[in-house]
Amino acid sequence: MNRIREITNINQRELELGLAGTPGSWHAQFEKAPWIYVGNLVNELTEGDILCVFSQFGEIEDIHLVREEDTGKSKGFAFIKYEDSRSCILAVDNFCGAMLCGKSLSPDHVENYRLPKKVLEEAANSGADIGPGLAYKGVETENKFSMDKGQDLFARPAPGTDSDSKRKKSKKHKKKADKKHKKKKSHKHDRGDADVMDANTHEEDDKDGDTGRGKK
Repeated sequence: MNRIREITNINQRELELGLAGTPGSWHAQFEKAPWIYVGNLVNELTEGDILCVFSQFGEIEDIHLVREEDTGKSKGFAFIKYEDSRSCILAVDNFCGAMLCGKSLSPDHVENYRLPKKVLEEAANSGADIGPGLAYKGVETENKFSMDKGQDLFARPAPGTDSDSKRKKSKKHKKKADKKHKKKKSHKHDRGDADVMDANTHEEDDKDGDTGRGKK
């Protein structure tokens, strides 16, 4: 919370002095630093969830959600690399104190970020180039689409997947609701006809009664 309060106060002060977006801004010292730190994340969030949220301020090249080695459980903080360092400014300013799943996000610039030791060792042993997406290599998002392959947003869900099951369930529920609505509407219509007939019957009875009284 101290980081959130500090960044909020600095940004407010810059706006008052007219320094925001100028070389005098505190962001200027990080103009060549494409990484940011994000703390106070809900442990249930996956790499894919974080990508979805933070990609609204720029193209993300890499992400490292820090997890416990023995359990794989998230430790509640991550490092994100943007393609353009200016996206870092947008992310830090706009997400500072923003609520995500009931917790206030705590982002900040990272001037000198080093990839995890394990990733560096694997890259050294395999001779792989340390480039965009290396820390994310082999890690899949919650919906099983990898960062390398991406996904077709307009494609129909594959048979047997959770999305396909939800789609079928939703379709079945809609069909059932429509049927129930039609039945209710039909019942209402029949009841209306019965009321009209009943009213007509009472009207005829009233006429007969009036006629009888007239004859007397």
